[in-house]
Parts: sequence; structure tokens; C-alpha cells
Amino acid sequence: MTTVRNQDMTTVADPPRTATEIIARAKALAPVLRERAAEIEEAGKLPLDVVELLRATGVHGMCFRREWGGPELTSMEQTQVAEALAYGDASAAWCGIIGANTGLLANFLEPDVVREVYPRLDMVTAGVLAPAGRADKVPGGFLLSGRWSFGSTIHHADWVMSGAFVFENGEPYASPDGSNPHESRQFLVPQHEVQILDDWDTTGLRGSGSSDYTITDVFVPETHTLTFDNPRCSPHPLAQPESFMRSLCGVPLGVARAALDYARECVLQRVDRMTGTDWADIWRVQVTLAECEADFNATRNGVYSAMTRQWEVLAAGGTLDDLTINERAASPIAWLHAFRTSRSIVNRLFDLLQTWSIHRSSPMDRWMRDTATMCQNLSAQDAILESAGAYLLGRRPKFRICLGIVK
Repeated sequence: MTTVRNQDMTTVADPPRTATEIIARAKALAPVLRERAAEIEEAGKLPLDVVELLRATGVHGMCFRREWGGPELTSMEQTQVAEALAYGDASAAWCGIIGANTGLLANFLEPDVVREVYPRLDMVTAGVLAPAGRADKVPGGFLLSGRWSFGSTIHHADWVMSGAFVFENGEPYASPDGSNPHESRQFLVPQHEVQILDDWDTTGLRGSGSSDYTITDVFVPETHTLTFDNPRCSPHPLAQPESFMRSLCGVPLGVARAALDYARECVLQRVDRMTGTDWADIWRVQVTLAECEADFNATRNGVYSAMTRQWEVLAAGGTLDDLTINERAASPIAWLHAFRTSRSIVNRLFDLLQTWSIHRSSPMDRWMRDTATMCQNLSAQDAILESAGAYLLGRRPKFRICLGIVK
């Protein structure tokens, strides 16, 4: 067994060191996840041994930067990992990518705090970043309370990061620089101080365990809070306000790719019972498969093109402001398009395969439900289009962080 020692962190056994290795491990795990998919769905959260299988791929630590001993995958590489895992099971991939955001959040914490809270690079941070809670200022920190919805992967998290509005002496707290009349922050608390509610009973992504949770008067030190306008590290493409939103679109892309491959396999095995014609020779089948492939290729290329351009500018020392208006808007639009087009592909293939799709034992049934559910995530909602459209028109976006705008 080989080991590596992270800078100022504990020794971790057999860590994957490169993007190539992590992607390969994710691809190798996909068939296992496919076999376990029904079990994962039935459990309503990831079984503990599946969590450990995910951990062994390196997905949880893939976003940690090299200064911490991490592999520091690019946004494009992270998305490939998401696709590979989702080819096996969407819920497992969803949880893996949420957990991977730990390394991105670390960029907004002081280095000493990172060493304290993340002694291993494969630890998981879950939570909801929307400011649904209340944080009252007290000496040394805050008292945090609230209820947050959709805490994906929270059942096997080590830490929980939650958004909340700040109050002082019972009144809304304004940012000292005047940029925000009612400041909100992110608050990091240990998972054992969170009450997880048993309310995750959904159509799709059932295995993600995205339960609501509550926190009641938990003290959070000032050092365990962050805002996305204040990275605590040197400039880097991963130390950006919207970095945690980038790779999640790999999950629907991975599902769409799995559905396309499965549909093609089914078609090659099927004969029309009325005419004796091979399905592979039927015009409707050929056109549907080709149209879905065209949509998949165009959508996936749009995602990677926008990501790559963004990464090039940031890696060269630029900022998001150095992108053209069209280039900056391209990323959130591409994420949304990946979600919605993947759902469309799955639905068309579901209809194409007809009664082969309708049984619970068919992966098409689960893929249809999973893509329908994941399209309710904020990344696939009209708020993204509204914000990107406003930005393209020179107006103030409502959901600014999807464009990396925090003030």
C-alpha cells in the first residue's frame, strides 16, 4: 500500500493522484453502481459501502488544490467524473459531486481552518447555500438556526455548510462596506449538530438522500463562516464564486449517454412482431436515435466549450470580468441546457422503446424519473435564463452568482 502526506494534513492511504486515475476509477465503478441502482433507490440514500466505493474513486477530494496535496482537477475533468459516475447511477453521481465541492469551499476558508476541519481530503461537506437560516451575532461568532431543504448527501457528510442572513441585536446586519443592506454568509457546522428530517420521498434521485435538515442555536465561530466574494487563497480558476455550480451538469449528461447506449442495444435486439422487420431498419427508429445523438453532442460540446474558454482566461491570470459578455453568459446557459436536453433525450428514448421502458426493472423508467427530478434543481430553472438574459442586455441579473457576480 502506498501513502502520501498532504501539507499539514494526516496521511491518506492510496489516494488517486491524477485526473486520469480518478476518471478511470469512476468509469470502473459505473457498472457496479448500475447493478446497485435499484438498491440505492430503495434505500433512499447511499448505502455505506457505496459511499466508501465512491470515496475510493477520489471524487470527494478531486477539487482540493495541489497546495493541500489534492489532485486539483479542472472543471472539465470534474465534469467527466460526474458523467462517468452518472453512467452507472445518477444518485451516486449527484452525491459524489456535492461532496467534491468540499475542496472548492476550502478556498474561501482561512488555511488554518482548512487544516482543522479537513484533516483528510476525502471528507464530505453537504448543505444548502441558499440563505434560508438566521445567524445572530454573538461574541466570537454566531448562533445559527433554521431549516434548509434538499440537503443532498447529508446522511454521510462530515460537515454541513448552510446559508443564513445575519442579524445583530435583533436587526438585519448590513455589510460594513455598504454593499449589502442585509448580509448573508455561509456557516460550517459538524454534521452531528444537525437534525436530519425523514422527508425525502421523491419521484427521482431517490438515492441522493436529499433530506431537509434543521439547526437550532448552534454556535458557529467567525472563522467557520465564509462569503464567496472573499477567497482566502491565491487567485485560481477554482477559487471563483460559481465554481461549485460547474460540474453538476455532468450528471444529466452521463444519464443521457447511458440512455442512448441502452436504447441502441435494445433496438439491435428487437424485431417488429407485425412485419418481421428489424427495428434497426425502421426509419422512425433511425431518425430518433440520430436526432438524440445530435442533441447530445451539441449540448455536451457547448458545456465543454464554455468551460474550457473560462478556464483558459482564469488560468492565464485573468478574471471572470475578462471574458466577453457572451463568453461569461455561455457557462450558466450551457449548464441549464445540459439538464433540459438530457431530460428531453431520455423522454424521447422512453417513447421510442415503448413498453420496454415502462417496467420498474427497466433503467429507462429510473432515468426518466431521475432527469425529471434533477431538472427541478436551480441549475435547470428559468432563474438561470432570466439572469443570463439580463446580463446579456446590460441589466442586473437576479441570480448573480451563476455568473460569478457577488456584489
